Amino acid sequence: MNLRLSNDARPQAMTLLVATAISLLLWFIPFAWILYYPFELFVTFIHEGGHALAAVLTGGSVEYMWVATDTQGLTVSRGSGGAISQMLVSSAGYLGAMAYGVLLLVLIRKAVAARIVLLVSGLYVFAITMIFGFIKPLWSFNGLSGIPFTLVAGIAISAALVLIARFASARVAAFFMSFLAVQCVLNALLDLKTVFFLSSPFVTTVPTDALNMANATGIPALFWSVLWIATSVLILGVAVRQYVGSRRSSLGTASDFALSSGSSAFAMPGLPSASDQVRYDKSI
Repeated sequence: MNLRLSNDARPQAMTLLVATAISLLLWFIPFAWILYYPFELFVTFIHEGGHALAAVLTGGSVEYMWVATDTQGLTVSRGSGGAISQMLVSSAGYLGAMAYGVLLLVLIRKAVAARIVLLVSGLYVFAITMIFGFIKPLWSFNGLSGIPFTLVAGIAISAALVLIARFASARVAAFFMSFLAVQCVLNALLDLKTVFFLSSPFVTTVPTDALNMANATGIPALFWSVLWIATSVLILGVAVRQYVGSRRSSLGTASDFALSSGSSAFAMPGLPSASDQVRYDKSI
């Protein structure tokens, strides 16, 4: 794929490169995980929210959604009983996180105000926290032990995003939005790499979303992990191609995103029936 960075994409590309460099640098600094931790939790909320929304949209229901202190997550749902429904729900975690990151990249390039995007992201995390992490488990008297941390983490992340949207300068909000996009993309790829190795027939079986797909279809988990990786790379490639292209030919108008401007897994013996409870989690 022949990519050429257009002149009007250079400021935004520089902002994105800085956000990526900082993300990679934090991996090698002792105790930097303290700074990185809230962003990992954010990606976990996006991952588990993908499972929950896919379950609802395919005719199922969500029993509860957990986000744990180690940044892993768990979503338990009752599906409609169809294999297609279960496949969509299983795929919605990692692909959902990648899609969210790519959506942020597209919005950056389309010059959508960063404050609006951060505000909507905060409201989204708050909504899935309250509905799937608090109200649903209380309603079903199930998964109650996971409520405290899920509720605290979800509200804290939501509040932080709303406060940044409200009080940060356009430049800071734009950089923060770029940083979130990078976290979603990098975490989705790294988690999929881990799922790929856990799906190997030569390692001890570990519950993952890919194993869910294997249980539902009879096709090995390794196939699904490879398919998800290929799909994620394809989605990212299309987004990057749009990102580096000229805004005059494909996108909107001027942006404030430049630094220089003002800017799952569940273990299941077989295909579930309509009443079976299904567990989707981010186990890495």
